[in-house]
Amino acid sequence: MKFREIPTAALVLGVNVTDHDLTFRGLSDVLQDNITPYVALLEAKDCPGIKNLMQKLMGQLMKCDIDVDSLEDEDCVQVSQNKIRCSMPSLISWYDSVTKKTDSETPSKKRNSSSRHWQSPPVVVIFKDMESFTTKVLQDFIVISSQHIHELPLVLIFGIATSPMIIHRLLPHPVSSLLCIELFQSLSCKEHLSTIIDKLLLTSQFPFKLGEKVLQVLINIFLYHDFSVQNFIKGFQLCIVEHFYSQPLSVLCCHLVDIKKRVYSLSHDQCENIRRLPSFRRYVEKQDSGKQIELLTNDSFLKEETEKLLEDLHVYHENYVQILRCLHVFTSSLPKYPLGKQIRELHCACLENRVWETEEYESSLQLARMLNKTDLVTMLQQCVEILMSSSGKEFDRAVEKLKEFLTQFQNLEEASQERGVSVSPQKELQKKTDLYHLQKTLLELKESRRSKKLTKFEMLRFEVVDYIDSLVRRYLVPADERTLHEIMYFNAAAVLRGHLNAAPRTALHTALNSPHWYLKNQALRYDGGGISNKAPDICIVYKLHLECGRLINLVDWLEAFSTVVMAAEEPNADEASSDQVDDVIHARFIRAVSELELLGFIKPSKQKTDHVARLTWGGC
Repeated sequence: MKFREIPTAALVLGVNVTDHDLTFRGLSDVLQDNITPYVALLEAKDCPGIKNLMQKLMGQLMKCDIDVDSLEDEDCVQVSQNKIRCSMPSLISWYDSVTKKTDSETPSKKRNSSSRHWQSPPVVVIFKDMESFTTKVLQDFIVISSQHIHELPLVLIFGIATSPMIIHRLLPHPVSSLLCIELFQSLSCKEHLSTIIDKLLLTSQFPFKLGEKVLQVLINIFLYHDFSVQNFIKGFQLCIVEHFYSQPLSVLCCHLVDIKKRVYSLSHDQCENIRRLPSFRRYVEKQDSGKQIELLTNDSFLKEETEKLLEDLHVYHENYVQILRCLHVFTSSLPKYPLGKQIRELHCACLENRVWETEEYESSLQLARMLNKTDLVTMLQQCVEILMSSSGKEFDRAVEKLKEFLTQFQNLEEASQERGVSVSPQKELQKKTDLYHLQKTLLELKESRRSKKLTKFEMLRFEVVDYIDSLVRRYLVPADERTLHEIMYFNAAAVLRGHLNAAPRTALHTALNSPHWYLKNQALRYDGGGISNKAPDICIVYKLHLECGRLINLVDWLEAFSTVVMAAEEPNADEASSDQVDDVIHARFIRAVSELELLGFIKPSKQKTDHVARLTWGGC
């Protein structure tokens, strides 16, 4: 790095703009905890000019020097109250005074975090949205900073959402040459999403699960709307709140060690709720008549059976995750990815229905039966590692079987080396190829197998694929076929979609046309299709405007509003009071019309001065 070059990090974050603020706040906290206490976070909207940038920069940095001990010193308070000129020499003098003060302090007065900071901590300036900064502001700041880099250890971080080439588009070569740039690329949004799904959903650590439709709603919003991991997490949290709020039996959605205590504390009404569950009713129908009577009448027997069913459900979750990962090992490397490249796609397919009955699964099996020996051995080794990581002893036999397959492949390789010939006459099957050649080879094999026996390698490969298929059929049963799955799984996709995919115009129409839904006041309800005078003024004005055409006469509108409002007034009121009421009604009408205009339902008309134009049709 040259003498006048400024150390610069170009951090490419991608297009998930909604998560950038959270990312930079986390980066700022990490830098302040481990590197330097002097970190400034700048946004383009706060820095239209170089003067504003310096003011914002110094304002954020000088807060780092204020602590509880310094507030007790009167001189420090007086200095902080004086106006400081926002310039680079002022910043340098402040930095020198702060670092000298820190060096002269005794160890007992130093902050606890100072031991983690560097001896001469740099000043880190983070530009959150570099593309939004004006070219002149960036150029002036970089040129000024490079002239004082030997006095002020400055480090720049550029937050980039598009491409690193934006640096050279915003900065000419004489300015960009003053920066020693190192590029950092963050993980893509999809990789972050896969990590979250893997840590939260594809684990037996958390009993709460998402149904297929609910998970698909969250994934679709992520992929087609915002690419925001933060919004996905908020949607997941909303599912948790909605499930525990709307499901009376969600008290049983707990860890395995707490099931017995919670089951035996259930009341009679909660036992009746269990009997009403569709999955439990299907379970009862499969039992003999004696057990059916006990399940439907005896609460103690029901609790014992519920405890067993919930324990089986926990075991199902643990086994499901392990076999799902094994199946993903086989399907994630197949051409064209019939069951998806990401494990979340395979998870959704398994939740939706019996995956082994789909055409994509059959296609995957056909392609898996054509894998070469190297890939097949690697996949088997990965499956052994996955199954051995399971805490239970459910897969001990499966691990032994897979190890036996690996031993047989090893023996075949040794035998082929002794004979000096290939095990399989179809040499092209041992090579990696694309989908077209695999399908072509498959058709040729179908013709050749009619008159030709399979080799030992081909027979062993068929055995491996068939064994994996048997594990899939045994453990990857859809969750909705398990008894009491309603306790663990949240399946109200329509409710979630209503919360996340809001329809503001429909909500406005409902609020203005039927205010009792939102105000929870049945006195405002009017079933006759008319207009209640007890409704809020804006609701009355809105209903009246629905009866009008494209242009609305304000005088007629006011008279209709006055008629509705004064429907409950006594007819023998004196003239003075009636004049006063008219003024009040007129003011209320003007306010209601102004609110409708603010909401975008009407606008002033240039054709007639005493008319307004209607902007919405169809009731919403």
